[in-house]
Amino acid sequence: MSGVKVAIIGAGSSYSPELIEGFAKLKDRLPIREIVLMDIDEQRLDIMLGFSKRFAQYLNFPVNIRATTDRRDAIEGAAFVNVQIRVGGNAARINDEKIPNRYGLIGQETTGAGGFTKALRTIPAMLEIARDVERYSPDAWIINYTNPAGLVTEAVTKYSKANMAGLCSGGLFPRNWTAKALGVDPDSVRYDFYGLNHLNYAWNITVDGRSLTDEEFDLAADRTWSLDKEMVKRLRLLPSPYLQYFYHKGLRVAEQLEAPLTRGEQVQLLEKEVFAAYADPEQYEKPAALAKRGGGGYSEVALGIMDAIYNDRNMWAVVNVPNRGAVPMMPDDAVVEIACNVNKNGIKPLPLRDIPTIGWGLVSAVKNYEQLTVEAAVHGDKEKALLALLAHPLVGEYDIAVPLLDDLLEANKVYLPQFFGNR
Repeated sequence: MSGVKVAIIGAGSSYSPELIEGFAKLKDRLPIREIVLMDIDEQRLDIMLGFSKRFAQYLNFPVNIRATTDRRDAIEGAAFVNVQIRVGGNAARINDEKIPNRYGLIGQETTGAGGFTKALRTIPAMLEIARDVERYSPDAWIINYTNPAGLVTEAVTKYSKANMAGLCSGGLFPRNWTAKALGVDPDSVRYDFYGLNHLNYAWNITVDGRSLTDEEFDLAADRTWSLDKEMVKRLRLLPSPYLQYFYHKGLRVAEQLEAPLTRGEQVQLLEKEVFAAYADPEQYEKPAALAKRGGGGYSEVALGIMDAIYNDRNMWAVVNVPNRGAVPMMPDDAVVEIACNVNKNGIKPLPLRDIPTIGWGLVSAVKNYEQLTVEAAVHGDKEKALLALLAHPLVGEYDIAVPLLDDLLEANKVYLPQFFGNR
């Protein structure tokens, strides 16, 4: 049968229409014959199926869209398996935020103790998906948006043979900041990019091969957010906004403790509004409330990578992949977030030299935490879990890490059988 089958695992996510829209834009280059929506939440899946069909009609995108709760049915024969799962839903996310806050720590779904717990819940589920891909569609590519993206990608690339691209829209931020600041085509912007998911830096920024002047860099720095702009200018690097939790830690903890709602609680309310719109049989366009959800941009990266692999386009993209010698100081199997070349042969990280010393110690410490967290999640190893929290710069204290770990494991007991003797 001609044409490409794509699967969306976790299709009950409010982001799924972003993918449908991306597939529609790519229809002349990626001949999709079928999109299979898969989720374990039948109510959300049913709502998303109805809206996706209406949205595709609105976009003039003639494609067969169907839904299933059977993962094998979704994966078998697919060329691309898009994964956007949230184990435990928003309720678990809210715990990931509130429990660290009780200890005076950053409470965030991908960074620090909250990201640690999300990884423990998510990695076993991702490995199950990866093994299904190995079994039922071994040549397929997993296009992963599930956070924490770097940790998830490291687990899958170490413990399965499935093809995997770990994506985050953050790799586009330096491009977008520079393009908007200078009024240039975003595709003309290139840079060296080094670090981990949600902990990275861009430098050697060029436009059509020409290095930025100091004045142009400062204009790009003025476009950044969540970080003190004067600090960014003094760094002479464009950092991930998530570095706010390291460089402005005390301020961010204070803000979280004073806030009436956590970000997870805000998202929970927003999603009620978004899904009410999706469920409306007269709703054919993306609801305005979706823009308030945040996290957009994944589909642009994802669709570009699928296009590059399918059509052998030699695309430049920032992706979470195993290092494979690209960063000399990192182990080859350590997943890094780095600029890559993407084509039909896969995703190859572009070698880096002369990496700025700023941030190297922080990246190394967090990579140590990530490696320990992967082992803890895969093997249900509580000692490795404790070492991971001790290694993380946002935890780091034994007297906090011990009771914190107990609280996190107990709150997530139903999702973490590997830590309680139930496998």
